[in-house]
Amino acid sequence: MFLAEREPGLIEEMDKEDCDLQKLHNTYRQFRYINRLISKWRQLYKNEIRPILAKQTSTTLLDIGSGGGDITCSIENWAQKDGYNLKITAADPDDRAFHYCRENHTDRDIEWVKSTSTELLANGSKFDIVISNHLLHHLTDDEIQNLLSECEQLTTQKVVFNDIERNAIGYFFFNVLSRLFFRNSFITKDGLTSIRRSFRKSELEKIIPDNWVVRRSFPFRLILIHEK
Repeated sequence: MFLAEREPGLIEEMDKEDCDLQKLHNTYRQFRYINRLISKWRQLYKNEIRPILAKQTSTTLLDIGSGGGDITCSIENWAQKDGYNLKITAADPDDRAFHYCRENHTDRDIEWVKSTSTELLANGSKFDIVISNHLLHHLTDDEIQNLLSECEQLTTQKVVFNDIERNAIGYFFFNVLSRLFFRNSFITKDGLTSIRRSFRKSELEKIIPDNWVVRRSFPFRLILIHEK
């Protein structure tokens, strides 16, 4: 059956070192729209992040694999509007993403770092909250288990991962609708590849530790959470 099994060996265009830089930058810019439609970070902020902010005078947050930085910037906006003191670090090992954010988000009070979770942990970094968007489907089972272990050590309170759940209906609608709105970028092609690489809930539950919880969110989302 179509999408019956995950295809982790596929490679997205934007992950290729020789990909078109203009299309890559357009993809970063267009992420803000696609994430507003399907990623539901506003809801995750209200339910998972803001309750922690309300209990503390100052809170630190790490965004792992921050890409073009649109989600990081949105969370900063929401926290500021709510009157909270949130210090954000956005980490991505991709040199192109790092420089894009440094050059295009100069008005932000966000620390952009070119780094992996492994490097941050080795440096002794700690954060109250650790988040990531659309990272899990890029990884093998072993890499995910290693990442979750590192995040448990990096956080003092909570980890929130947000990703796609592989679904044929979602694949069909994304294939049709994304072509209408997103041009001259990798949004459609890489989005379809991402769906094919992504997990189903039962698959992800088999590889995570017992102290992590997976839940579904509409439309076709998996939310992975660890709390101290």
